Amino acid sequence: MDTLFDLSWHEMFSLDTPFLEIFIRGTIMYLALFFLLRLAHGRQVGDLGISDILVIVLIADAAQNGMAGEYKSITDGIILVCTIIFWNFLLDYLSFKFRWIEKITCPDPLPLVKNGKLMKKNMRSEMITTQELMSQLRQEGIEDIKKVRKAFLEGDGKVSVIKNK
Repeated sequence: MDTLFDLSWHEMFSLDTPFLEIFIRGTIMYLALFFLLRLAHGRQVGDLGISDILVIVLIADAAQNGMAGEYKSITDGIILVCTIIFWNFLLDYLSFKFRWIEKITCPDPLPLVKNGKLMKKNMRSEMITTQELMSQLRQEGIEDIKKVRKAFLEGDGKVSVIKNK
């Protein structure tokens, strides 16, 4: 007879997989996906950063396994989520401490406008259309490109603007 209190508490919280295996698998998947997305995706105007998207997706998947009860314990899911958060935090910390790591995890700002002129080559390299850029400029209260001294695509996908005086 299944009742609310007829639960297998031991199965729910015991480790199905050794701790070190969960940590190593989580580490390899996080770092592999991070670098693959960094190489393949580039930046998109106004998007979340790659690491933001990656953490959200991986945590959702890791938490789902623990919640759904698909032969995974809650403890396994918690360890995997903690591993993902650990790597996200560590990469942020190392990027803060070491410039060469920051260059890998967060690219330098890319000029998109200089003295009121579009830098088409840079826009092409990140697949940003004129319409996308103008949309971002309008959100900054700028309707005419000639009013922009400089505009940059930042590492997090946001556009920063310096107006003419």
